[in-house]
Amino acid sequence: MSEMITMSLKFNLFATPYSGRYGVSHFWSQQKLVNSKSHTSQRVGRVYCESKRSAFIESCFQTAEMEMRKFSPFLESELLSGNGGLPLTEWRTVPDIWRTSAEKFGDRVAVVDPYHDPPTSMTYKQLYQEIVDFSEGLRVVGLKPNEKIALFADNSCRWLAADQGMMASGAINVVRGSRSSVQELLQLYSHSESVALAIDNPEMYNRIADTFGSHAAVRFAIILWGEKSSLGREAMQGYPVYTYKEIIELGHKSRVDLLDSEDARKQYSYEAINSNDVATIVYTSGTTGNPKGVMLTHKNLLHQILNLGEIVPAVPGDRFLSMLPPWHAYERACEYFIFTHGTEQVYTTVKNLKEDLRRYQPHYLISVPLVYETLYSGILKQINSNSAARKLIALLFLRISMAYMEAKRIYEGKCLMKDTKQPSYIVSLLDWLWARTIAAILWPLHMLAKKIVYSKIHASIGISKAGVSGGGSLSSHVDKFFEAIDIKIQNGYGLTESSPVIAARHPACNVLGSVGHPIRHVEVKIVNAETDEVLPPGSRGIVKARGPLVMKGYYKNPLATKQAIDENGWLNTGDLGWITPDHSVGRSRKSGGVIVLEGRAKDTIVLSTGENVEPSEIEEAAMGSSLIQQIVVIGQDQRRLGAIIVPNKEEVLLAAKRSAIVDSETTEVSKEKAVGILYEELRKWTSGCSFQVGPILIVDEPFTIDSGLLTPTMKIKRDKIAALYKEQIENLYK
Repeated sequence: MSEMITMSLKFNLFATPYSGRYGVSHFWSQQKLVNSKSHTSQRVGRVYCESKRSAFIESCFQTAEMEMRKFSPFLESELLSGNGGLPLTEWRTVPDIWRTSAEKFGDRVAVVDPYHDPPTSMTYKQLYQEIVDFSEGLRVVGLKPNEKIALFADNSCRWLAADQGMMASGAINVVRGSRSSVQELLQLYSHSESVALAIDNPEMYNRIADTFGSHAAVRFAIILWGEKSSLGREAMQGYPVYTYKEIIELGHKSRVDLLDSEDARKQYSYEAINSNDVATIVYTSGTTGNPKGVMLTHKNLLHQILNLGEIVPAVPGDRFLSMLPPWHAYERACEYFIFTHGTEQVYTTVKNLKEDLRRYQPHYLISVPLVYETLYSGILKQINSNSAARKLIALLFLRISMAYMEAKRIYEGKCLMKDTKQPSYIVSLLDWLWARTIAAILWPLHMLAKKIVYSKIHASIGISKAGVSGGGSLSSHVDKFFEAIDIKIQNGYGLTESSPVIAARHPACNVLGSVGHPIRHVEVKIVNAETDEVLPPGSRGIVKARGPLVMKGYYKNPLATKQAIDENGWLNTGDLGWITPDHSVGRSRKSGGVIVLEGRAKDTIVLSTGENVEPSEIEEAAMGSSLIQQIVVIGQDQRRLGAIIVPNKEEVLLAAKRSAIVDSETTEVSKEKAVGILYEELRKWTSGCSFQVGPILIVDEPFTIDSGLLTPTMKIKRDKIAALYKEQIENLYK
């Protein structure tokens, strides 16, 4: 198929801002038309003019230039005469997948969304139709190719249709969740140069409308759920607001007209969306604390769609439970991928997760470590609530199963080893025989445990094939627990900047403690942080990745792009790790080449929820307090943030006396009382920050250059401090 498909054109008589660069956004933003439907249902090529003496005079002109339509080559090929479908390997855009899926899996259920009003279920054919209708509806109301449109909403089937409809129209969506602050959403909207909004519901619209109406140029807004009758009068702005259904209806009517009339199709020039075109901008935190817009192309996302199958071998009919925010690159790429395999996706929420696991019995759960930690805690709580005898039996079986699995890993050669030296054949053989014997002894007890104890756990949470964990580090005890009860957890690794999956544990090589091998067509190397020299297997350094998954760059930030991606295309992940050596014998013989992560070289903290936190914002705010001499925010792979604080002891003592926590004669404040004082002080000074600090560790010795905890330019060495206080930090989070 050619990149440009040109048809005979119907020319207009002269160009106006409406048909040229400015489009309808200029007119709507200037004239503040509220009665949108009567105006925007008109076809492009019509212009409305305001007279100085009259309110509005409608004039119809034909323009000298043709409206160009960008399209996904395979998705909309039925509108283009003489163009057949492309082979599977030649999908050029993400929306191209939907026509293939509709043809292969037509009447299979694609999505089940039980918690929105109305509860929704759609087959693959219906989902395909919603996507193409939504895409056409966006064109009808004036969205142009390559323009940005903000999609501020949470996970739902309509989010998916809107997201893919936007991409199919040739537009670029800018995504964020509904819980973000109004100021953050406005910042992302303005920085991305978005021209319109798609919003979750009327409640969200009412919350942001006033700010957006006075500080942003908005061409139109769409509410995905709910009705316009729920919009507050004070929230109505001078731009049209559409419901999801209205966009679908406008798009469906326009598509019928185009399909029925060759003359209607000839009104446009057609250009195929290129694989290297930007599909979406996802804002993520940078080391400076300012959001950076990650530009992901269709090619980036197609790499994930085409290659995640080796990690998650889904088949038609498999059920996935979805609860992560869809603007998270991890959830998003996985959703696109699973719909190319004829699976069913059920949307759930944190509140309903436990019940929905039991109700829907999913084959797969794709989530962040915190979810698996929560399931782990819930199972143990249930075990501990049993009678003493049952509790004892269950815990004994767990210990037996863990010992069995450890022996099994040894004889299967799936253990981690840093040493590059090949183990001797004799020692390896004896090790294998010992592990095999222990496993043989424990196997009957493990099978008994499955029947008596673990079968009940399986019935309550499903996950019959695998749980996939990403977006943070999976705790070792959680990993081993699920292995013991025969629920496979496949840990993965990636960044928004890599679309996101770089590596993941393969079902046949699920090496605990690692993030698995790089997925297909991805290169990974470990380099020295200072010299950029490639390090040998087993050596710890900075993880770098290269391949078709690497982002196009940061939007309007070439300097940050240059710092992240070198001239040879290597993405600096900012993570520390090592690659296991290849051994032909021994307990690590099948683990060669897997990646093991050991923290982050850059400052960004990733919580177990998958949220990225820039500690500098909190630290700078906290340093406004006279009670705090130095502070380091911690919390990597934890549920919440913590802090290591060097207090100003004299100021803490004065504060304690002022609050009557100690009497006037006291010369020193105990650490327990100091923690309480500092916690309240932190809350006061960091109240405006995006995240709040939880547990506090007080240390007496200041961080200095001489102690190796500060750089010569007085910057804190976070990794050194974390290593020095490792044990205290672990106790802090117990």
